Amino acid sequence: MSRPQPLKEEAYDMSGARLALTLCVTKAREGSEVDMEALDRMFQYLGFEGTTKKDPTAQEFQEEMEKFQQAIDAREDPVSCAFVVLMAHGDEGLLEGEDGQMVRLDDLFQALNNKNCQALRAKPKVYIVQACRGEHRDSGERLGGSDVMTVTTDNPQTIPTYTDTLHVYATVEGFLAYRHDQKGSDFIQTLTDVFMNRKGSILELLTEVTRRMAKTEVIQEGKARKVNPEIQSTLRKPLYLQ
Repeated sequence: MSRPQPLKEEAYDMSGARLALTLCVTKAREGSEVDMEALDRMFQYLGFEGTTKKDPTAQEFQEEMEKFQQAIDAREDPVSCAFVVLMAHGDEGLLEGEDGQMVRLDDLFQALNNKNCQALRAKPKVYIVQACRGEHRDSGERLGGSDVMTVTTDNPQTIPTYTDTLHVYATVEGFLAYRHDQKGSDFIQTLTDVFMNRKGSILELLTEVTRRMAKTEVIQEGKARKVNPEIQSTLRKPLYLQ
């Protein structure tokens, strides 16, 4: 048996513009302003052109995503990457706008996919979602062949609609996300610290975020809770931010 070969390293080209959009509901979400400040510092440090909108309604969430897509496609200079940060109350697959109405996350994600945003076709799109995904609470645990035919080609002329996308959720499906009234959320604060002060591919950085959060306990209603992010990736290459 031959020796396993190292993976070929072909990272995303990050020489073009880096764009970021932050949509944050602050109403009844004490500490969210601290998270916004941390994100602003991170995006500035990493060379992103950032846009922020506070307290969008459910409809404005959708409208702001569409405006972001249109602005990206209208640029004359090349775009390398886009970050979208969504912060609000939520439930599984849903975000709550400032008006109390819900918007589907999947509808928001459609705006920048390879079909709808030409300038970001085959470019990385990163979504960071700080929101609850259900009502479950995690108290932690003590440590103690395929029939599908695949057609391949070395030089494909098309690309799947949903590749080159990274979804990073503050918590796993069905569970609560937490936020401190003065310090902000452990998720956003840990993520911005790691992204600014560590080097590696974005998936390596997110593994470090998960490691740190797994060591953290959140006290809620006098009880210790655990929380960890969930990462869903269709990236085709390593993504390096610095």
